Amino acid sequence: MSELLERFRTAYRNLQLLPLLKKEELEKFYVPYAINVIEELEQVVEDCFDTNNKIIFTGHRGCGKSTLLGRFAERMSDRFFVVFFSISDLIEMSDINHINILFAIAVQMMAEAEQQQINIAESTKLSLYEWFATKTQTEVETPLKAELSAGFNLFNLIKGKLQSDAFMRRELKQEFERKTTELVARLDEIAAIIQQAIGKEILVIIDDIDKIDLKVVREIFHDNVKMLFKPTMRIIFSIPIATLREIDIRRHLESETSNQIHVMPVAKLYPKPDINNREKEVEPRRETLKTFSDILYERIDPEIIDRDAVETIMLKSGGVLRELIRIASVCCTKCLLEIRRDKSRDDIRINAEILDKALTDIRNDFATPLSKRHYDILVKTYRELQQNTENDEELEKFRALLHGLYILEYRNADQWYDIHPIVYDLLKRKGLFLT
Repeated sequence: MSELLERFRTAYRNLQLLPLLKKEELEKFYVPYAINVIEELEQVVEDCFDTNNKIIFTGHRGCGKSTLLGRFAERMSDRFFVVFFSISDLIEMSDINHINILFAIAVQMMAEAEQQQINIAESTKLSLYEWFATKTQTEVETPLKAELSAGFNLFNLIKGKLQSDAFMRRELKQEFERKTTELVARLDEIAAIIQQAIGKEILVIIDDIDKIDLKVVREIFHDNVKMLFKPTMRIIFSIPIATLREIDIRRHLESETSNQIHVMPVAKLYPKPDINNREKEVEPRRETLKTFSDILYERIDPEIIDRDAVETIMLKSGGVLRELIRIASVCCTKCLLEIRRDKSRDDIRINAEILDKALTDIRNDFATPLSKRHYDILVKTYRELQQNTENDEELEKFRALLHGLYILEYRNADQWYDIHPIVYDLLKRKGLFLT
């Protein structure tokens, strides 16, 4: 295997579109980012009280929320019993509802207590084990008391069933739809037991709700939010940013959380454009470029990528971390293909030619699902820098474009919208005159 091939393979592995949650990943790749957001979350968690302790955390998919929440969970673990988990690790994404979110919280609290070897009275633990085993129809070969003594981990088994067993999920939903208060009471009981044993209050952080379908999010956070927010412990929910563009859902969440809605903004590469002169040359923000270049160079050898290519990748990302990593990753696949075609070459690197091929692929991916109405909304958003939908159909399409990163939301003194830089290139190539 050539040295060049191995360098690109290493870069490609480093550029996977996954959050940094493991200690070794953080030590290797983490670059300080959005520290102010962590500080804001810390303040609201510290200062909230029993009737005001549900927190909505939102932002574009891929803007770094999961990595930030992981860092935040670690930071708060000395003061709280922190339960941090991805809902997608426990439940099939197409089958998420408020019932199995609540049940997942109960399972994860017990699993974390087991992991930390929290000292819970054996009779209490046995009673909880029996309840979970019954509700999940989990059979054990020997009496539960003997299983406990042998170090049997019921909750790892239940987590596997939650993910794979659709029948069990349906049974849980049918049972607890009629008596959700029983499920909430069990959550509060588990929280009280753990809090008494460890002397810390409970903080639950649920990640990846923002990745589910917008219609399902509405069912959870509008139709069933009161019951979802019933447990007494602090809970942070991550939801799609597009959800907040629906006025009745936003007002509902503001009411239910007492305005505890916190947004992780997209990194601003440029100041807000002049709406009357969109083609005016504007200098990008050097601070943002420095952070993004540090993130790239932690993952890719500087000797295999041109500096001009690095700057273009950053600008084409639109300020979204996921897009930064995705563009660089596609460039690596192009280089790996070139190396395998001609193993004698040692001059292959990520340059303007390779980057152009990668951007073409990504641009075509963006284009595939778009209709004329989508293009009209994109053009209007580019021209007006705001959401300007005239009916429910346009609103739904705008939200879908926001959810899919075609439209990006930025914040400074004002909230404003722009289109993804690669989407801009797509519209320009199609002859849609945007100026």
